[in-house]
Amino acid sequence: MNNNSKIYVAGHRGMVGSAIVRHLTGSGFTNLILKTSAELDLRNQQSVNDFFKNEKPEYVFLAAAKVGGINANNIYRAEFLYDNLAIEINVIEAAKQNSVKKLLFLGSSCIYPKSAPQPLKEEYLLTGILESTNEPYAIAKIAGIKLCEAYRSQYGCNFISAMPTNLYGPNDNYDLEKSHVLPALIRKFHAAKTNGSSEVIVWGSGKPMREFLHVDDLAAACLILMQKYDGVGFLNVGFGSDISISDLSFLLADIVGFKGKIVFDTSRADGTVRKLMDSSKMQALGWQPKIGLKQGISDTYKIFHEQFLHI
Repeated sequence: MNNNSKIYVAGHRGMVGSAIVRHLTGSGFTNLILKTSAELDLRNQQSVNDFFKNEKPEYVFLAAAKVGGINANNIYRAEFLYDNLAIEINVIEAAKQNSVKKLLFLGSSCIYPKSAPQPLKEEYLLTGILESTNEPYAIAKIAGIKLCEAYRSQYGCNFISAMPTNLYGPNDNYDLEKSHVLPALIRKFHAAKTNGSSEVIVWGSGKPMREFLHVDDLAAACLILMQKYDGVGFLNVGFGSDISISDLSFLLADIVGFKGKIVFDTSRADGTVRKLMDSSKMQALGWQPKIGLKQGISDTYKIFHEQFLHI
């Protein structure tokens, strides 16, 4: 892949896709193909086929997906399964039909069994039962991995996959009902501080451990994968350490400047107890995360504060 290669970033307006675009642009890549969901519905097979036939991208970053937190995953189970399956199937098949040189599919750490040993190694996939709250999304992402592997095996396509841990950063979704835990907490603590609230209610017991990676670190990993990795198996992309939701809440309170009480609502589901990933295979390619959690959250909150001043 060189600076003039024709590169399609699917989902370029999302948190992950926009970070990949920033990283590609910053690295001198100039021939990017970008389409909004209004311009190209990736769930529509004919539209996707026409797009690939007309544009003929050489490289594809498949970052488009229907995403959300534990609550959204549990409520919109059919949408999370159908939409993500449709996107993957359409893009991967069109990439094969139009001789794309290389495709990178991005999944999620939720693919792993609920009770898998820690840290999570790539070989733990399909060794146990999934966490029920996000099972449809996980199944869709597992299907994407297996599609890439099958197209490589049967058709010789250079299609690879990467599984990032929990992500945060610019262009995140701060909807309290649909967002992931970190952006939801940023919004809650900001609103509580702004409104002078005496407490913030955090869903769950606060005991689950979560690993967080800044999306710009993921984008750097994606470029390395596209340039250096042609292996059969998918690779984990994680920060290397985790934090309890309780400790994360107190860290956020400090960053935002909230002085009130933090209350944990144990009537809400915790989800998987721990999801720490083993990213040693990714690190062997020369990648290391550079953005620490406190600094990354502080920078993210500054952006949130500028964009959502009145929330």
